Amino acid sequence: MERTDIYQSPLSSRYASPEMLYLFSPDKKFTTWHKLWIALARGEMELGLPVTREQVEELEAHADEVDYALAAQWEKKLRHDVMAHIHAWGEHCPKAMPIIHLGATSCYVGDNTDIILMREGLCLVRDKLVKILKYLANFADKYKDLPTLGYTHFQSAQMVTVGKRATLWMNELLMDLDEVEFRISRMALLGSKGTTGTQASFLELFDGDHAKVKALEDKIATEMGFNKVVPVSGQTYSRKVDAAVLSTLSGIAQSASKFATDLRLLCHLKEVEEPFEKNQIGSSAMPYKRNPMRCERICSLARYVMVDAQNPAVTASNQWFERTLDDSANKRISVPEAFLAVDAILNIYANVVSGLVVHPKVIEKHVMEELPFMATENIMMDSVKKGGNRQELHERIRQLSIEAGHTVKDEGKPNDLIDRIAAESMFGLTREEIEIHLEPKAYVGRCPEQVEEFLAQNVKPVLERYVEALKQADTDLTV
Repeated sequence: MERTDIYQSPLSSRYASPEMLYLFSPDKKFTTWHKLWIALARGEMELGLPVTREQVEELEAHADEVDYALAAQWEKKLRHDVMAHIHAWGEHCPKAMPIIHLGATSCYVGDNTDIILMREGLCLVRDKLVKILKYLANFADKYKDLPTLGYTHFQSAQMVTVGKRATLWMNELLMDLDEVEFRISRMALLGSKGTTGTQASFLELFDGDHAKVKALEDKIATEMGFNKVVPVSGQTYSRKVDAAVLSTLSGIAQSASKFATDLRLLCHLKEVEEPFEKNQIGSSAMPYKRNPMRCERICSLARYVMVDAQNPAVTASNQWFERTLDDSANKRISVPEAFLAVDAILNIYANVVSGLVVHPKVIEKHVMEELPFMATENIMMDSVKKGGNRQELHERIRQLSIEAGHTVKDEGKPNDLIDRIAAESMFGLTREEIEIHLEPKAYVGRCPEQVEEFLAQNVKPVLERYVEALKQADTDLTV
């Protein structure tokens, strides 16, 4: 049962998924410390230091054991979290106790673990992006031919299709996916660099053998699933890594917020809506309301991520020489919280796009209200073909459009521009000839073809590349 007498972050109690919460949990953190200590000990043993196989095997046997109570006792005494866990684990591994952390500094476990967790977090984010792309691809394909008003400045503009608009959301997510893949590919362990990055302690342990010092790093990286370590460092990896990762997460938040804002506007127009549960309440005071609360939540969390991304940028710019500790308290909040928030955003995003509700009749109504204005250029060209004066026709259509706009805006009546044009002999067109131009699909340009090409050329290869991730059972999409 959850405690109710202490503050809990909403990201953990309400929003983030179990898999992302576990990734930044104490269990994951400290068992990763253990794995790093095992990798260090194994590498030192294999390279000839006085570390025995029995000691390594003892560490392996207790790899998943974290004695929090004992560690807390040691930290209260030592005022140092890494040393506290060394002593606590050492009590469970008495034979190996003398060689745990041999030659290393605290950042060996702290920084390497941070890199490992961020890379795993990006992999989770990547797979959720792909799932959303799949939902949107199905949506775009289904509605690639459905004409809808385009909007510039949120004023009616040339028509697009519902599916084409969805490709705009997808294109930004593909940009984000590229960023995520790039970040994952560039992640490198700090390795075993020592207190100021010189590896002096390891050079001492190996009696000046530089090749063995370098080989130790390679062994640790391989065991932890990395193919490289940072080439040079102070005591820590560059905090620009954190800034770059959170910048990538901020980009995802930007894309999600743009989508959610569009959908909030479409919900107001009653054209497209987010899913609405049977017993869901939209307002405590107004029973009829269907507030787009999921998309509002996306925008809210996205705003947090975009602001939070400034934290590591400021931290990176304030690191003194080889190490200063004013990064620690900030990064242990800003980095996990950004991942948890983006995880929540993507969970909600997936929920929304898996059940989008489209109202074609409302869309058609809005299209037909504006279509007469859009048809005027084609009508004018037909009239010119029959001998009309283009400039005179243009001026008359301008005047009639103003009159029709007055009828719509000031009198609340339907758009009667077509009636007005049909009544003018100077156009030389019958009503039937005019109404030929009132077919919405004639005004969507290459939207259907653009959707098909985009899905085939840009989206399909991504979905095929991550087919295994898409095969995994969907997480609960109820949010």
